[in-house]
Amino acid sequence: MRGRWWGLLVTAVIVFLVAYGLLSHYSAGNEPTISYTEFSRQVDAGNVSRIYSKGDAIQGQLKSDRDNPEGGGRYTKFRTQRPAFADDKLWQSLSGHHVTVTAQPVVQERGLLANLLLSLAPIAILVALWVFFARRIRAGLGGPGGLLGRKEPPRPVELQPGTQRTTFMDVAGIDEVKGELDDVVDFLKHPDAYRHMGAKMPRGVLLTGPPGTGKTLLARAVAGEAGVPFFSASASEFIEMIVGVGASRVRELFAEARKVAPSIVFIDEIDTIGRARGGGASVGGHDEREQTLNQILTEMDGFSGSEGVIVLAATNRADVLDPALTRPGRFDRVVSVSPPDRGGREAILRIHTRRIPLAPDVDLARVARTTPGMTGAELANLANEAALLAVKRRQQRVTQADFSEALEKVQLGAERALVMPEEERRRTAYHESGHALLGMLQPGADPVRKITIVPRGRALGVTLSTPESDKYAYTEEYLRGRIIGALGGMAAEHVVYGVVTTGSEHDLEQVTNIARGMVARWGMSEHLGRLSALPSDAQQAYGLAAAPQTLDTIDTEMRRIVDECYEEACRKLRDHRGQLDALARALLENETLEEADAYRVAGIPRLRKDAEHHEDAERHGVP
Repeated sequence: MRGRWWGLLVTAVIVFLVAYGLLSHYSAGNEPTISYTEFSRQVDAGNVSRIYSKGDAIQGQLKSDRDNPEGGGRYTKFRTQRPAFADDKLWQSLSGHHVTVTAQPVVQERGLLANLLLSLAPIAILVALWVFFARRIRAGLGGPGGLLGRKEPPRPVELQPGTQRTTFMDVAGIDEVKGELDDVVDFLKHPDAYRHMGAKMPRGVLLTGPPGTGKTLLARAVAGEAGVPFFSASASEFIEMIVGVGASRVRELFAEARKVAPSIVFIDEIDTIGRARGGGASVGGHDEREQTLNQILTEMDGFSGSEGVIVLAATNRADVLDPALTRPGRFDRVVSVSPPDRGGREAILRIHTRRIPLAPDVDLARVARTTPGMTGAELANLANEAALLAVKRRQQRVTQADFSEALEKVQLGAERALVMPEEERRRTAYHESGHALLGMLQPGADPVRKITIVPRGRALGVTLSTPESDKYAYTEEYLRGRIIGALGGMAAEHVVYGVVTTGSEHDLEQVTNIARGMVARWGMSEHLGRLSALPSDAQQAYGLAAAPQTLDTIDTEMRRIVDECYEEACRKLRDHRGQLDALARALLENETLEEADAYRVAGIPRLRKDAEHHEDAERHGVP
């Protein structure tokens, strides 16, 4: 109601201003006002045709138009005022020049009827607008939402199975999630069988997972497989400045879905409106968000189960959702969508390269092996980047080299045409050689795939290391190896030049995050004990979730771990100084070293590193 009254008030003000302007324009007339001196001059020149006088006010018309010396422009009809002290024998002058003195005004004014109609016009317009809005509201077209927001009811994105619909054939790498959603599809296809057995389908399915893992694609695939109408909306579309619009739009959406049931309602990024509600009074957008959430809760809880409407929602922040939203009876099934494993990545790449002509040398299994942790969206972008490179090179097919270069561009950044001084270039070569050599020497560390001193993105050089297979749990030894490898650049500069430069900023951020996680989250510190002292988003909440003594212990332990790793990094680089110099010389000469060349230059057999890791694991009793 507040939104409707505000809209009508603004409309009334606009109509009043427009009507006032029109009335002022027509009331003023088009004839200019001239001075009496100018009028006398025109009479003496015999250029006045006729006049009309009422008191000392004079209206007149010239025989031919003249320039107005006061107001500018040319005029024919005019107004003027005769001064009371004038004694110029005006009547004799007018008679001598044969000027007609009329009994009717030269400029005719509006009559009573015209004035009345113009006065009533704004009122008539306001009444018409009031009736129009009242009819829309009574017709149920959204109330304030229909008045100031979306004017048409939502339409399903996909009504019937067609040639372009999305199905599970377009989804790969997340087979376990597809299995969770198969029964949703089966319920939408055969609802009578479930009703016969007294089974009820979950009223809502919440898809959670990192961005790009395919949550929206899964929702569309469910609708495509079941062949039912699919209503898609982003949670941000419900939020407006005016309170009540979001709740109205929710009602519209669910009302339309019930009309064509069985159907699917998909709400993307539901954490925008589904965050846990706080206590106390709230105003503005926060109040609007809570009203919208309340309406969603009411609509979902009102399902009878026989209506055949399934609600799918996606979010990457399931931890902040309101508990009332995830309780049984609403989103009572939570499906976690994780990044794909190696087999899943290969299947995803095959889907995204179906329409890309591939050269015989393309090995998608190899590409999948070198892309651990990538999501479906990132793999789709990788295939597209490789195709773009092939087009730029005027090739007929996409080659393995295109995929390799596209992967470097995605992971490392685009090459920069930066000319570095020779001394800085040499220091960068030692920096990257330190990273690479420690990665080769450290047992259990990720293999070094590529070393380059070509500037990419914000980095002057890059060392790329990726694991042989996907890792889901990390040992303390592996994490210490990560810290040692990350400190390798700074340690190499310290060993060779005795200085520390600003090139290690990103390395130190990585080291700090790993050390903080080891101490405060994963129980890898004897002094702190086996507890989680900081939340997972410790970068934002650091210093707010633990006692001051605990925070001091965390800082002390972090510093101890990093110092021990740095000393070990410096010691290993001093012990293998010859291999460090060899890698730096090769980088200065070639700028980029691939995996095989890097291990050959360092004189470290690739298999020897794996054997050392196996022996070290046996020493610790790990099979």
